[in-house]
Amino acid sequence: MSTQIQLVVNEIRRRVMLGEYLAGERLVELKVSAELGVSRTPIRLAFEELAKDGVLERLETRGFKVKRFDRKSLADAIDVRGVLEGMAARTLAEVGMDTDVSNVLSACIQDGRQLLMTASANGGKIDASKWRQMNAMFHSTLVNASGNIALIEALRHVSKNPMASAATLSLTGSAPELEHAFIERAQKDHEDIWEALLARESSRVEALMREHARRSRDNKSRLLKMT
Repeated sequence: MSTQIQLVVNEIRRRVMLGEYLAGERLVELKVSAELGVSRTPIRLAFEELAKDGVLERLETRGFKVKRFDRKSLADAIDVRGVLEGMAARTLAEVGMDTDVSNVLSACIQDGRQLLMTASANGGKIDASKWRQMNAMFHSTLVNASGNIALIEALRHVSKNPMASAATLSLTGSAPELEHAFIERAQKDHEDIWEALLARESSRVEALMREHARRSRDNKSRLLKMT
C-alpha cells in the first residue's frame, strides 16, 4: 500500500472514530476526495482497505457506507481490549517505566486535571477533542511501553471496531452532567493506574485497567442509548 493511500485510510478511520462520519452514512468518493484534497483513485482504494478492516461496508448497489456496530459487538470488543490493556499494564509494572514513558503518562494526568477544572468553570461541558487526544495518548503510551508486539497487534485488531478504541468517546454535549461524571471517573482511574505503575503493583494495575475498560463499555453503552 502506498504512503498516500495509507494516509487516506488513516484519515478516514480517524473521522469515523471521531463521529465525523456517522454509522450507516454513505461515503461519496467525490465528496471525500474534496474534503481530503486528493484524487478519487486513492479514495476508492482506501475505501476497499477499510472495508477489509470492517470499518466500512460495501453497499449492494455501489459504493460504501460506515459500518454499524451493535452494542453486543461493541461490549465484547471493549472487554477484550480491557484484558489486553490489563496485560500491558501488568508487564509495564513488572519491568518498570523509563523516564520518557513516565513523563508522558504524568503529563496526561496533569492535562486531564486541567480539562476537568476548565469544564467545571464552563457548566460541566468537557472539551471532548482534547480529552480524546489525551486519553488516546495515555492508553497508547502504556500499551506500547509494554514492548509486547503480539499484544499491540491484537489491540490494533480489536480497535477495528471504531467505537471500541480508547481514542473514541461518545460525548455529544447532550448530557453534560452525565458526561462530566464519566470523565471524572475516568480521570480517577488514570490516576489510580498511574500510582499503581509507580508502586510497581502488577496485579493491582492489571485489575484497575480491566475495570477501567468495563466502565468505558458501560458508559459508552449508556450514552449511545441517548443518541
